[in-house]
Amino acid sequence: MHFDIIIVGAGLAGASLAAAFKGSRYRIALVEGRVPAPAPLGWDSRVYAVSPAAQGFLQEIGAWQHLDGCRLTPVYDMAIHGDADGRLDFSAYDTGVDQLAWIVESGLLQRELWETAKRQGNITLFCPAQPQSLTLRADAVSLGLTSGETLEAKLVVGADGADSWVRAQAGLQADTLLYGEMGVVANFQCEQPHHNTAFQWFRPDGVLAWLPLPGNRISVVWSTPDAHARELLDLDEEALCRRIAAAGSNRLGALRLITPPTAFPLRLMRVPRIVAPRLALVGDAAHAIHPLSGHGINLGFLDARELAHTLLDLPAHRDCGDELALRRYGRARAEEVALLQWATHGLQRLFRPQHPALAAVRNLGLNLTDNLAVVRNMLVRYALG
Repeated sequence: MHFDIIIVGAGLAGASLAAAFKGSRYRIALVEGRVPAPAPLGWDSRVYAVSPAAQGFLQEIGAWQHLDGCRLTPVYDMAIHGDADGRLDFSAYDTGVDQLAWIVESGLLQRELWETAKRQGNITLFCPAQPQSLTLRADAVSLGLTSGETLEAKLVVGADGADSWVRAQAGLQADTLLYGEMGVVANFQCEQPHHNTAFQWFRPDGVLAWLPLPGNRISVVWSTPDAHARELLDLDEEALCRRIAAAGSNRLGALRLITPPTAFPLRLMRVPRIVAPRLALVGDAAHAIHPLSGHGINLGFLDARELAHTLLDLPAHRDCGDELALRRYGRARAEEVALLQWATHGLQRLFRPQHPALAAVRNLGLNLTDNLAVVRNMLVRYALG
């Protein structure tokens, strides 16, 4: 079977990339090993903070407007607390924007992107399907599936996650640093309203974030050393609620657990090259960062937007697997990815050591930034894209 582009992986980055080619001349094969899970009865414990730039891309490809508005939460303010007396506040109103981010459930977004891709006439879905072999030639690429089918195309895109099979088959090396931490996530009902404010605490035991959900609900992400993460997961429901509430200075009163806690390992991953002849990487296959900034998924969406725009801008006679065009995509994404990896890794390293002198410096930095409105608003605008 012949296509123009094969996308391996229909997660958030891969499915959004496929959807971005709606109405184009490109014939797309979307290969995914797992059928998206049905909608849960309650709230998804994994949520994302979608930036305005990423939200604009999702609107552009026709996915955002189909999401259930009752399950979306705009973030108007963000309060960041250091591990001493440091404080930094961001405000959508002060910055002159409608919201700082939208909090969206992972499953809700995944299912809508999948349905958006299914509605497109130029996309052929292979699901469930597992890749078995990849051959990169001068003029084309061949992807063999375990079903025995062989797909031919001008370009293959690896959107298959941090442990990317496509990246490994192409011989693109990834430099990975394990933080020895896990992100513990769960959702809670709050005693007091959050007023669409996101909270973050840099604590001796990690970085704690409370993200607003509809109603008096929050999603909690605690990036913490492995041993402490396991301790949190072993707590009974009432003890976990008390621990989370106390860690956030009881800011929203008593908490009640509404989704069981889960955890995922944290790592920094740099891929020196995200393009090769007839191959490109997007999303977690191309990079991984510490979740303290909440920008991991936004990087993936903006990868998809940039690659789609690069290929859609090519004249009809140009080969979409042309390495020169792919290098343009690689250069366009290099600065933002490197900057966010440097910033999040630096903050994680800055707040981890428990030395009084270092604590004074880092908390002074938060307070200085908070008092310089021009610098503070510049940081917000850059983060918004």
